[in-house]
Amino acid sequence: MPGYYIGLMSGTSLDGVDAAICDFSSGNTHVSGHLHLPFPAELRAELLSLNQAGGCDELRRCTLAASSLARLYAGAVLGLLETHRIEPSDVAAIGCHGQTVRHQPDAGYTVQLVNGALLAELTGISVVCDFRSRDIAAGGQGAPLVPAFHQAIFGCPDKHRIVVNIGGIANLTSLPPSGAVTGFDCGPGNMLMDAWAQRHQNVPYDENGLWATSGKPITEMLRRMLAYEYFNRAPPKSTGRETFNAAWLAQYLNGDENPADVQATLLALTVCGIADAVNEGRTTACEVFVCGGGAQNTALMDALSLKLASHRVTTTEVLGVSPQIVEALAFAWLAKQNLESQPGNLPAVTGANGARILGALYRA
Repeated sequence: MPGYYIGLMSGTSLDGVDAAICDFSSGNTHVSGHLHLPFPAELRAELLSLNQAGGCDELRRCTLAASSLARLYAGAVLGLLETHRIEPSDVAAIGCHGQTVRHQPDAGYTVQLVNGALLAELTGISVVCDFRSRDIAAGGQGAPLVPAFHQAIFGCPDKHRIVVNIGGIANLTSLPPSGAVTGFDCGPGNMLMDAWAQRHQNVPYDENGLWATSGKPITEMLRRMLAYEYFNRAPPKSTGRETFNAAWLAQYLNGDENPADVQATLLALTVCGIADAVNEGRTTACEVFVCGGGAQNTALMDALSLKLASHRVTTTEVLGVSPQIVEALAFAWLAKQNLESQPGNLPAVTGANGARILGALYRA
């Protein structure tokens, strides 16, 4: 079997597609290349719209968006292969997360848009997608799925590590040197901050958190948000745009707040959600490694370091993996697990009834 796998990730932040190609044949993860493609504005707007229930002809729109995503994913894959002079025949499979537009595990379903058959046709490479559905069918949350990969790549036999992915949603993985790996979604990551920056600054995100640092957190607003039931719910748990969205934020606003102060409060909400999750387990961990887009937000990283002063807070870069590609690599690894008939979930994390082989395979 060819040694290369490609992982594709487009997350809740909707900033674009990350494609990573890697080789697992040595028993380690050797990253051979990475490519990022931003979403075309029209596709991004449509995906945001499809996150909300209602609207005209949703089934048709979802189907067309899934095909548009497949074409964008294919462009990322073929661009990556061309840049690094790798033939499609050298790639065992593409692991494609797809774009989440619904996540309702308590109702027994989750929806990640992608036309896997079209992606296989356009690239000439086998595609594994729809990773979350089998875990949900087995009674799990279907998320987070990255802890199994975190264990494989970041686990250490003599140190307790915590890995925090800050995308649209923030999730945490606790990696003790022995015993069960645990993990769950902490709450909002970049999602609310991005939406507020878009609304008031007309920019897709608050670069380096500079706008947030120009304001001051609104203490009472932050207290009320942190009292929301999700933050106190015991794991396993997962969340998404269905819960943390503009309507959720609106219930905490009076309407006369300084927008910069609200942005500072939203940054503090993300930091507190993560820090409380880290401290809640009362673990022996003293190292926290951050990945995802939030790792590039200087103000967020500084605030998290201050909040977790007794921990070493840094990024996965020091472990040899760029923070931007960790999730893409995770889905490449999950594709490998599928082809090798190995489980990809951790029941202690998702709450599933047992370990399961994840994903649907479209052979090239």
